[in-house]
Amino acid sequence: MAIDGLFLYNIQEKLNAYTPCKIGKIQNISDEEILIHLHTRNEGNQKLVINVHSNTNRVYIANFIPGIQPEPSNFVMVLRKLCSQAIVESFEQVGYDRILCLHLSCRNEFQDLVKYDLNIELMGKYANMILVKDDVIVDALKRIPVYENAKRFIHPGAKYVAPAQPEKKNPFEIQDIDLDQSLVKQIYGFSPLLSNEFMYRIKNNEKYINILNELITSNTLYIYQKDFHCIELKHLNEQPNTYTIMEGLNHLYEEDEQKKRIKEQYGDIIRTVEKEKLKQTKKLPKLEQALEDGKDYHKYQEYGDLIFAYMYQIQKEKTIVLPSFETNEDVTIPIDMRYDLKTNANKYYQKYHKMKRSLVILEEQIEQCKQDIEYYTQLEEQLQYCSVFDAGEIREELVKQRVLMPKKDNKRKKKNNKPNVLHLEFDDCEIYVGKNNIQNNYVTHQVSRKNDLWFHVKDYHGSHVLLKSEDFTEPQIRLCAMLAAYYSKGKDSSSVPVDYCLISQIKKVPGSKIGFVTMKSNKTIYIDPDENHLLEIIKNHQIK
Repeated sequence: MAIDGLFLYNIQEKLNAYTPCKIGKIQNISDEEILIHLHTRNEGNQKLVINVHSNTNRVYIANFIPGIQPEPSNFVMVLRKLCSQAIVESFEQVGYDRILCLHLSCRNEFQDLVKYDLNIELMGKYANMILVKDDVIVDALKRIPVYENAKRFIHPGAKYVAPAQPEKKNPFEIQDIDLDQSLVKQIYGFSPLLSNEFMYRIKNNEKYINILNELITSNTLYIYQKDFHCIELKHLNEQPNTYTIMEGLNHLYEEDEQKKRIKEQYGDIIRTVEKEKLKQTKKLPKLEQALEDGKDYHKYQEYGDLIFAYMYQIQKEKTIVLPSFETNEDVTIPIDMRYDLKTNANKYYQKYHKMKRSLVILEEQIEQCKQDIEYYTQLEEQLQYCSVFDAGEIREELVKQRVLMPKKDNKRKKKNNKPNVLHLEFDDCEIYVGKNNIQNNYVTHQVSRKNDLWFHVKDYHGSHVLLKSEDFTEPQIRLCAMLAAYYSKGKDSSSVPVDYCLISQIKKVPGSKIGFVTMKSNKTIYIDPDENHLLEIIKNHQIK
């Protein structure tokens, strides 16, 4: 579901607690997500995220940003030019609708005071962000020409007109309610979901004003299987997950948005991995067929021997038939009429030696092809659950192997020698989790010591998990096994087998790609991955 008007009213009240505040950096998180850094007087620096994607549109204060697009969009460049260092005077909801307006004031190049309105329209597929000055559109994130929408022309220079609303009642001035009709048609700010909840509670002897006060003062986000709201949805009769409102809005579409950001910023990686895997998959049967055909190379030696043996007893023809030395059966030998019989025999010997040598090469090529298919399959699986930072490391890995060309970037980047491994610390132990080959290599060969415990899911590609502890306890081992199972293809399975052993039992495979190892000896534990339990532990114990 989308955020409704009364939910946005609650968010507006919380955001107004930060005003007046100053705008710092303005950045793109993705094509339809913008990050605005706010410098507040009493609450320090805050990260305001504005998302106008058709399915995930919302506004919230984030405590962690997964990654920033290296190149800003045109709309962000306009905001930087006109609104950088502007003062956010207030956040105002327009008519209890799903429109939040940031009233901005700033100085232009002549030091004259200029007022702007940044209108955030959270209206599903029509969600947009529009910068307005004196009721005229300066620019919009999504420009809408007149041939797409005749009612609203959204383009620089056009007059800004808010979306039309039918006449309804103010939710704070209600005298009577018609319980036979949906509140969506009667009162501003209601969605069908919220209307159902109010109707359910009123019929169960709760007062409208008490429910409304609970909604607008709530600081809790209730997330259900398909729905969410800042008020408990009793009519659904489900057990919700609860968060603070800003934390919940941050967490709400986390997995879907992460995949979307990776596709936008690192789509070339996904396409390259798919292309290389497909190329090797098509190549393998051809190599295997060539190997099968080449196993018959002894017949060419026999052709040469027979031609030399009967050279002076036969005449040159397109095909000659001679008896085999071993079985005495007739052997049909094709003859190249351009050459004499002696040259034909020598060419068959050359072909015999060439095919004999090629068998060894073909076997090596088949083995390498199988390793490449396994490697790109592993990368495909890593890209399914990796973060934006992890995808960047996968790009580095492919660039080093010259599968991808490095991107030209004029900006100087701070050199970070440490991969973005997941690091947990609690109960007198440390846990390191690698989520791609670079991280796995770092965890297994750089962070580890010989008495540390190493985990990897059995029969799947997956994460290398390292446990550092003075005394390995069963809860620690089960948690590490669960992490290894969760960051693998078996995350949605039950009784996932996980191998574990001391680091001293790990050996790197000579000549293999980064991240591939073998175990001399190991034990196996069967575990059921519990996503909610793991996310709670990661949230509370991650070292960043």
